[in-house]
Amino acid sequence: MIGSIPLQSIVIGLLMAFAVGMFIFFIYKKSFRGVVYSHTFNVTLILMTMITTLIIMTISTNVVLSLGMVGALSIVRFRTAIKDPMDVIFMFWAISVGITIGAGVYILAIFGSILIGLVVFLMTRRKGTNQIFLLIIHYEEAATESVKYQLGKIKHSLKSKVVRNDFTKLTIEMKIKGDNTAFVNKISAVEGVKDVSLINYNGDYAA
Repeated sequence: MIGSIPLQSIVIGLLMAFAVGMFIFFIYKKSFRGVVYSHTFNVTLILMTMITTLIIMTISTNVVLSLGMVGALSIVRFRTAIKDPMDVIFMFWAISVGITIGAGVYILAIFGSILIGLVVFLMTRRKGTNQIFLLIIHYEEAATESVKYQLGKIKHSLKSKVVRNDFTKLTIEMKIKGDNTAFVNKISAVEGVKDVSLINYNGDYAA
């Protein structure tokens, strides 16, 4: 025994935390739809699950120690920016599993994680072949009507419009099926259009 926790319980708890953490790792990697995948962040999810399990095991053995642990953790400040809301969900998932395993409720941790993993995988799976793009057009005021005519041929949604001096910058969201990007050349050929950019878009945009 280590303290009042049997060594067997410690080993089983940590192995269980590692196994479920690996499952979270797998789901995060397969369901990631951001711009740049971070292997380091994904490994952090495994470690977070195991560390949380250790903390809960420690707290459960001694009330005085638990108060000291809470006090110590309360002064920790995390300043790493989380850009994708889904990353926050995975972090909360890892912490929740660590708490559950640390409390010895292994069945809840396993079946709860399987269900959550299925929901995440199904909800983040790409449907169809349509991809979302941002079309950015920079043109002179004289080309306004011609640009509107070309845009009228495609289904789009205006995200922002910036007018400065005699120049206008449009940012448009659209869905494109396959490699159908011929309209970019048609817009670029309009007299007065200075620049046209087509950017793959994952859903996060700040004007």
